Amino acid sequence: MDTRSEPQPGRQSSDATFGMERVERAGVGFLEFIVLLAALSSIVALSIDIMLPALPLIGESFAITDENDRQAVITVFMLGFGVAQILFGPVSDRFGRKIVLIPAILLYAVAAVADAFAGSFTTLLLLRLAQGICAAAVRIIVNAMVRDCFGGRDMARVMSYTFTVFMIVPIVAPAIGQAIVGVASWQWIFVFLGVAGLGLAVWSGLRIRETLPEEERLPLSFAAIGNAFREVISNRLAMGYTLASTLCFGGLFAFVVSAQQIFQSVYDLGHWFAFAFALNAGIMAVLNFTNGSLVRRVGMRLISHSALIAFAALGTLLLIICLFGTPPFLLAYLILAAIAGAFGLVPPNFNALAMEPLGHIAGTASSVMGVISFTGGAVLGALVGQAFDGTLIPLAAGYAVFGWTAFGIIVWTEKGRLFVRAEASA
Repeated sequence: MDTRSEPQPGRQSSDATFGMERVERAGVGFLEFIVLLAALSSIVALSIDIMLPALPLIGESFAITDENDRQAVITVFMLGFGVAQILFGPVSDRFGRKIVLIPAILLYAVAAVADAFAGSFTTLLLLRLAQGICAAAVRIIVNAMVRDCFGGRDMARVMSYTFTVFMIVPIVAPAIGQAIVGVASWQWIFVFLGVAGLGLAVWSGLRIRETLPEEERLPLSFAAIGNAFREVISNRLAMGYTLASTLCFGGLFAFVVSAQQIFQSVYDLGHWFAFAFALNAGIMAVLNFTNGSLVRRVGMRLISHSALIAFAALGTLLLIICLFGTPPFLLAYLILAAIAGAFGLVPPNFNALAMEPLGHIAGTASSVMGVISFTGGAVLGALVGQAFDGTLIPLAAGYAVFGWTAFGIIVWTEKGRLFVRAEASA
């Protein structure tokens, strides 16, 4: 009998209302738990999206003439974020979550402020790499803390709500960045990031308690890490959904690194860029919230498999249209927004499905999956971004190729049985 959907010892069901429920392991109310973890996760989106309006100014400051080269400010952060995740899961499984979380946020804040004083583009990129590494620790701890406290569809629901709040940041971040560079130099964006990091460190340190009890911690050894790594990569469900997520993130990152050039260079939106980007992110957030409301009734597989097909099909449609010339802005934007909405239904469900059989090594599992999905996604997105040629064809081709390849992987993972509730928890 499958019992994975039942609350595990130390975890709880999330049937109570936000106002009544308390996440006992974390020592805070359910609503504060969601908002705090979403705020912590937002470091990643904030560090990326707030920079978009400033890329031309940064390029001018360091005499970067090729527009595609400016993308390195985003790409380097994402690469550091992706690769470093393998370090923090095992460490947090051994020593606990907070002892890793708080120093990582503080170091992130220091690196952000240091960026404001960078004397060269190379120094700026090295500090951005450091920011990405610190942000990786935060992301791993957030995922592991959710898995410490919840399981099954409750975990998918919590991750959806967390991701929804987190998605508010891409909605407002470009506008914040644009507002800052409108009244001050681009360096003040990094000061803003440093202050935000410091505030999150204080909030986390004062309010949330350790979620991993001593008796559930794993020994820190190369053998233990190697065994856990092998368990993750040898699990068909975990690896299948992780690889599919990698491809979908590749499409998302391709859009992020290309967005400023598409909206401002191709369609000449000027200051409307922040609004266009925000609306696109808002659609993704709405679909994530909808997922949180529906997943326990409909199931993770039906929602995510359908969304993945829509992601791939819409990318193919955009590619076909673009082959006949640059489409009108409204048509292109509607398709891009629909793709963003489809993507919004994929990550929380794919991540929950991948993590479900690996709760006993949540930190290491989250690390391995994060390294694969974010590093792979960053590399794929960077390749598409570097192929930008003044048209939407590279981005549309990326969506189509990544989407259909991910679909093929899911068909393999589920042995051809799509949409159905193969397990009681999905």
